[in-house]
Amino acid sequence: MNKKTLKDIDVKGKKVLVRVDFNVPIKDGEVGDDTRIRAALPTLNYLLDEGAALILTSHLGRPKGEAKPEFSLAPVAKYLGGLVDCPVKFAGDCLGDVAKDAAAALNVGEILLLENTRYHAGEKKNDPAMAKELASFADVFVNDAFGTAHRAHASNVGVTEHIPSAAGFLLEKELKYLGESIANAEHPFVAILGGAKVSDKIGVINNLLDKTDKVLIGGGMANTFFKAQGYEMADSLVEADSIDTARELLKKAGDTLQLPVDMVIADDFAEQAQSTVVPVGNVPAGWRILDVGPATVAAFADILKSAKTVVWNGPMGVFEFPEFAKGTFGVAEAVAAADAVSIIGGGDSVAAINDAGLDEKVSHISTGGGASLEMLEGKVLPGLAALQDK
Repeated sequence: MNKKTLKDIDVKGKKVLVRVDFNVPIKDGEVGDDTRIRAALPTLNYLLDEGAALILTSHLGRPKGEAKPEFSLAPVAKYLGGLVDCPVKFAGDCLGDVAKDAAAALNVGEILLLENTRYHAGEKKNDPAMAKELASFADVFVNDAFGTAHRAHASNVGVTEHIPSAAGFLLEKELKYLGESIANAEHPFVAILGGAKVSDKIGVINNLLDKTDKVLIGGGMANTFFKAQGYEMADSLVEADSIDTARELLKKAGDTLQLPVDMVIADDFAEQAQSTVVPVGNVPAGWRILDVGPATVAAFADILKSAKTVVWNGPMGVFEFPEFAKGTFGVAEAVAAADAVSIIGGGDSVAAINDAGLDEKVSHISTGGGASLEMLEGKVLPGLAALQDK
């Protein structure tokens, strides 16, 4: 990576604008999952130790350019105050006199969190005026929000045109694993792709087919491949528009692409549905595939035993129903057991690893679903491209 990082910049006595990803679940004014907040702490603590004053920006949810109380970052500021050893202040806007005055009054060793950047329509439009105003509060910009690195917004791309910029530790770590570890992967290299739609992952499959030894397919997207092979899928989720693409991918991939060998079918899309395990084939009328079966988990685990690099994105079944999460948990255990560099991206795969208590047994858990997918596709991320080169 030839971008400047924290170690390349001098921040002593300076005000540093830090784009963090504090887009966390909030219910009744309380922070739920704090993973993303904790992920930013190494960067924040380093900057504080180096003698900087920190001005943090983030979005939360989709307020669509309006100030809506339910999308306020105020609860996050309060929560962050309990995690760091310094005062955390909060400004009720990210622009205007409220933000300007709070930034001007900030001292070294203090943190100021500005209100949700998406309260302003200019954020998503990468509005030059908004970017210039945000940049005017600080001397240096640090991007540590991998989760939004695939978007060109005012708070992560626009600001880089006005002040020196660098990548934070979290962004650097994501790039190390999702960039370098994949570009220079040790073989055998196995990718596991799940989730509902083939259309979401066509670019990823195409990019990884040339780099991997095996691509294991599960989740709802496997149904479209089965349909492309001529099987009747009954009430299973199938993307009719992607059947031809699936057929082409199967032809191109040969034996690199591995589909499930058995499946868990159910008579309803419901947690309490009647279910049974059957080999891959025609699905009976009125039934649908909701998970991969135990023979598939065993086959995938067998392939993973010899892997040296593993990338996993997407669940193997309807993960939100415990009865149909067994395939996903089985694969999670096989990934954790592999003697490999293991990289997990995408919300449900991350949730499966965390819920199974296996987070300490994998090399890297990505904080960005969409951004990690775009990196796996081989795309350039605007939030990264905008940063200064070394």
